[in-house]
Amino acid sequence: MTHRLSADAVTLRRDTRTISQNLSLAVPDGSFTVIVGPNACGKSTLLAALSRLLAPTKGRVLLDGKDIRTLPAKEVARRLGLLPQSAIAPDGITVADLVARGRYPHQSFLMQWSPADEQAVARAMQATRVAELAGRLLDELSGGQRQRVWIAMALAQETPILLLDEPTTYLDIVHQIELLELLAELNRQGRTIVAVLHDLNQACRYASHLIALREGTIVAQGKPAAIFTEQLVEQVFGLASIIIADPVSGTPLVVPRGLPGSVWPPR
Repeated sequence: MTHRLSADAVTLRRDTRTISQNLSLAVPDGSFTVIVGPNACGKSTLLAALSRLLAPTKGRVLLDGKDIRTLPAKEVARRLGLLPQSAIAPDGITVADLVARGRYPHQSFLMQWSPADEQAVARAMQATRVAELAGRLLDELSGGQRQRVWIAMALAQETPILLLDEPTTYLDIVHQIELLELLAELNRQGRTIVAVLHDLNQACRYASHLIALREGTIVAQGKPAAIFTEQLVEQVFGLASIIIADPVSGTPLVVPRGLPGSVWPPR
């Protein structure tokens, strides 16, 4: 198994707080890797490190065998795309202009906007169903619509590796499934996907490789069917549950028993 993206014994800090120590992982090439864990366990911090937004205080993040910090920013952006949890856009920007910014890594002084750029933007907007919003201001859109536009920008970048931090935020259940199906299709086409998700059942259904994180430490990783057990849910989330087979996909389905002291059914 090959790994274009990996972390080698990294220590990650936010301000004065240490999030992870001596953490190592390798993202399998061509996988749909999903990172799960409770709030504030270090999922977003890990994704920031993998994308070069956060420099480890110790250890290295490797992209194609090289320390990601030694690579030019545009070179990294041609290989790896990122949708952060809280993306910020300039005031007054239209949907089409924001999505077009995904093509910046492919341009240079000698190679400006091209038909290939135009086609990439059109494909991304069509895939995320925001083409009809092209002329609208981003500020005018709902939270769900804005999230789909940000995803379109990441898709327009057309990188072989795509990292997404909680991409289903603000999306209703229909658009969540549409997005996850889109990511699954991109994965089938050969793109490596790494996503942070909160919904454990969606994670188990779509992931080919699962990473369970708690307090900055990897508790388990591997295929969902191999690692996702009632004991793991208890260890990572502190939640008693029953694991059954999803009647549609056959993947692990988490049914919570409830928190300690809870009464079921509720009165």
